Amino acid sequence: MTIFLVWFAVVSVGIMAGIYFAFSVFVMQSLDALERSVGMTAMQSINRIIQKSLFLPLFFLSSLACLLIAVMGVMQWEEPGSWQMVTGGTLYVLGMLIVTIVGNVPLNNALEATKADGPGAEAMWRRYMQRWLPWNHVRTLSCTVSMILLISALIRLS
Repeated sequence: MTIFLVWFAVVSVGIMAGIYFAFSVFVMQSLDALERSVGMTAMQSINRIIQKSLFLPLFFLSSLACLLIAVMGVMQWEEPGSWQMVTGGTLYVLGMLIVTIVGNVPLNNALEATKADGPGAEAMWRRYMQRWLPWNHVRTLSCTVSMILLISALIRLS
């Protein structure tokens, strides 16, 4: 059971790392290069559609898997790969799940509440870009390091 869960986590965390990486290195810059109302409207659409896509189940299932992996690593601390399970699982939960809830989601909600052609749109978009992107970099890095640690745990479990 443990090895299956770690395999699932490695794959799902890797997918999440790739999604966040894309937003960090080119998606957000592309949206920001467009006319503000167009870029803002596109990001609002992305935020709405992503909630109805397979992203959300993967977001929660990967978080649950990493939480379980961290707990299992603590419970079997003397076993090979345990510290990698604890560290990788915890890093993912803190650096992806909690950062998303505390950092990115409130900004997404504020963006959604702002009309792209309204009087506060320019200031909102600037604030959004200045704050959302650094949080996303944290998610990208956390997912990537978590995946590396979980791969290391998987190697030791095999």
